[in-house]
Amino acid sequence: MSDLKTADIQLIQQIIPHRYPFLLVDKVVDIDGYKSATGIKNVTMNEPHFQGHFPGNPIMPGVTIVEAMAQTAAVMVGVALEMADKNMLVYFMAIDKCKFRRKVVPGDVVEMKLETLRGKPGAKVWKFGGVGSVDGEMACEVEFTAMMDLPKE
Repeated sequence: MSDLKTADIQLIQQIIPHRYPFLLVDKVVDIDGYKSATGIKNVTMNEPHFQGHFPGNPIMPGVTIVEAMAQTAAVMVGVALEMADKNMLVYFMAIDKCKFRRKVVPGDVVEMKLETLRGKPGAKVWKFGGVGSVDGEMACEVEFTAMMDLPKE
């Protein structure tokens, strides 16, 4: 297992296949193996969903906040299991206990603290819990289950 603690945008793109406009995490820090990590999402007006959500009152859609949290979890596991350049795919299986507490708007920095609730190296099904905050104020909390489609060695 890797002892790497941070994933910059280059490493993120080596681990997960997402690209613009659907790459929603800019950096992952404080990676503690596959146990926990913190994702950073810099929200900018350039993002395509703001054209229609909502004109004149841009608000980041809640589903994209949850997706950013899922991408953070995938990067955490990918770093821990040394999956860079190995074509790992991750699929949602369930989203539970999801609540939104505050709007996320251009200029915000979303800090997403994720932890593994169930899962270990070699497992296909993992469960994660997380909280996304802006300036220390909770924006979203969620639990989700995902299937890791790990390449055969």
